[in-house]
Amino acid sequence: MNIGFIGTGVMGTGIINNLLQAGYEVSVFNRTHSKANTVLNNGAIWRDTPAKVAQYSDITFTMVGYPKDVEEVWTSEDGVFAGAKEGSILVDMTTSTPRLAEQLAQTGADLGFKVLDAPVSGGDIGAKNGTLAIMVGGEQQVLDEIKPVLSVIGQQIVFAGSAGKGQHMKMSNNIGVAATVITMAESLVYAKAAGLDLESAYNVWRKGAAGSWSVDNYIPRIFQGDYAPGFYVKHLLKDLRIALDAAKEMDIDLPNTKLAEQLFERLSQEHGDEGVQAIVKLWASFEWSFCGIDCIK
Repeated sequence: MNIGFIGTGVMGTGIINNLLQAGYEVSVFNRTHSKANTVLNNGAIWRDTPAKVAQYSDITFTMVGYPKDVEEVWTSEDGVFAGAKEGSILVDMTTSTPRLAEQLAQTGADLGFKVLDAPVSGGDIGAKNGTLAIMVGGEQQVLDEIKPVLSVIGQQIVFAGSAGKGQHMKMSNNIGVAATVITMAESLVYAKAAGLDLESAYNVWRKGAAGSWSVDNYIPRIFQGDYAPGFYVKHLLKDLRIALDAAKEMDIDLPNTKLAEQLFERLSQEHGDEGVQAIVKLWASFEWSFCGIDCIK
């Protein structure tokens, strides 16, 4: 199968590199050409528009920033729908709204395409290592067709249900991500204020009941002063707002998620382009100077 991939950001780059290493021919497009240089140097083929990517591909993946970007990439005159061949499989891996995923699936079906929503979890590390969790909404039969491809980039592939259900599952996941990131930061702040040895505190958390993916993966970055985005602050804020909108439609209250949205809104004002581990910067009175990599050996 020829693969198309639209979106060569932090996540897309890791995914594309794994597809190339597995021997797939991959056509790519990105709004900013220079951000595709890494994958182009590794053998990906540049196409001038999303429509051209879809034209040359049996499966076209998209992973862009926001729902409005998804809509533009799929439905514009140079978009995926305009270029795809009948029978093509089109997969949106962006974390987007369940409602938009449903709409794209219906439009795709009307045009003769097979459409899946398949957001992922695992951050830049998972994308680089091919260990993402992939949550798929759509038809099981279509998922089965592309499982060999998804297995190159993901370790856990979950069928969530009908169109839009992949996005709902991602929302439920990211509600938990936000909670663990915030509590990780508060644990650090408390330990530092109390004068604890941070290496000891970190080892207690990660080996005990307070352990989480956030503790394992974000605290080492904080110790090293590394706030580069594996998961952007601005993107988690977007996801929390999508989750709260969906919760309102379902008539459920999510008080912790509302608090998380408020905190990440504050953080996003100055640190939106940093990784979510920058949450510690909400406590500006703290001097985050740690002992470096030796802290976490």
